[in-house]
Amino acid sequence: MEHTWDLLNIIGTIAFAISGAIVAMEEDYDLLGAFILGLATAFGGGVVRNLLIGVPVETLWQQDGLLKLAIIVIAIVFFMPNGWIKHWRRWGNFFDALGLAAFAIQGALYAADMNHPISAVMVAAVLTGSGGGVIRDVLARRKPTVLQAEIYAVWAMLAGLVIGLGIATDIWHFYALFIIVVALRMFSVMYNWHLPRRSLRI
Repeated sequence: MEHTWDLLNIIGTIAFAISGAIVAMEEDYDLLGAFILGLATAFGGGVVRNLLIGVPVETLWQQDGLLKLAIIVIAIVFFMPNGWIKHWRRWGNFFDALGLAAFAIQGALYAADMNHPISAVMVAAVLTGSGGGVIRDVLARRKPTVLQAEIYAVWAMLAGLVIGLGIATDIWHFYALFIIVVALRMFSVMYNWHLPRRSLRI
């Protein structure tokens, strides 16, 4: 289980650090802004989750290796040639899907390991999977993707439900769930899947 957490943490951290850095550059932020946005995206959801399920916030500082990894990734992305960045931007939704799936599963496992009820497991999955993206979008003065774009947080909730019900119990189940969540998120983007919405604009 520990190995699974570590791998999901690494995947999610890299994916969301890239996502945050790219959004920062799209909004013309400087290097410091890219670091702040990238780190907020990579770690913000986990911090909010910890607050709600009773894990000390200072555990963030025990992730020194992941913090260094995120900083290195952000710096690499920031200093890439523009041609490479434009190519990477086409993969922005894919990186976001990787982060969503990895952190949703990791957050659900965290809550399940603490013997929280299924509702808390699902909330932990959603907050860990999409919380960093919400913080990123707010800092970038964008409408949060989770609230208005293609189906997003629902897939994190699904991962939490599967883990909370005990359907996924071993490492191969978790990897299969990871692939399924990534695929569902990408299908949402490709086929423009949306939850029902209603506008009061006239």
